[in-house]
Amino acid sequence: MAIHKILFASLLICLLIQSSHAATKERLFSDLEKSALEDTATPSRVGEGVGVDKLSITWKVSSTATKEPEFKAIKVKLCYAPASQVDRPWRKTENELFKDKSCPHKISSWSYDPAMKAGQSFDYTLERDIPTGTYFVRAYAVDTKDHEVAFGQSTNEDKTTNIFSVQAISGRHKSLDIASVCFSVFSVVALLVFFVNEKRKAKIEQSK
Repeated sequence: MAIHKILFASLLICLLIQSSHAATKERLFSDLEKSALEDTATPSRVGEGVGVDKLSITWKVSSTATKEPEFKAIKVKLCYAPASQVDRPWRKTENELFKDKSCPHKISSWSYDPAMKAGQSFDYTLERDIPTGTYFVRAYAVDTKDHEVAFGQSTNEDKTTNIFSVQAISGRHKSLDIASVCFSVFSVVALLVFFVNEKRKAKIEQSK
């Protein structure tokens, strides 16, 4: 009897997992309400060199949005432009949302309140691990199940306008350079001390 209960419970859990997984698979990007959010992303350069350091981002709910009553949170992400997806399957755009890899970089998120409809503006400083490439910004509206229901982006549908470049940080910090020099000097000094001690030991042995 106990074995039957365990088998039944296991079967029920498997069915629930399969049902949940199937529901996740069914969520398609093409089913989302597009342009329900209006986004702008203005890049600026603060440090030296090329590329972007900071983004000034603004989003608001479009006057034509029909799914606003379902909005429970807004999630803003940094997405790869087509040029930075070529020959990179790990950045591939997929219609099935659980497979999509085009927007892996989370920028920020908020719980949605209708008072926020007029929009929010904020500055985002790019993380140091953002790869070199071309990007745009996309905002998703999600429901109570954390499922995307609508979106808007800072570029057009073909992702050809308002694209900006990011240059990954390849140089080293001054602190690392200083530490490297100090370590090198210490290594040389330690090596010299070792040779001096070895010579002294050799002389002592010869004098005996």
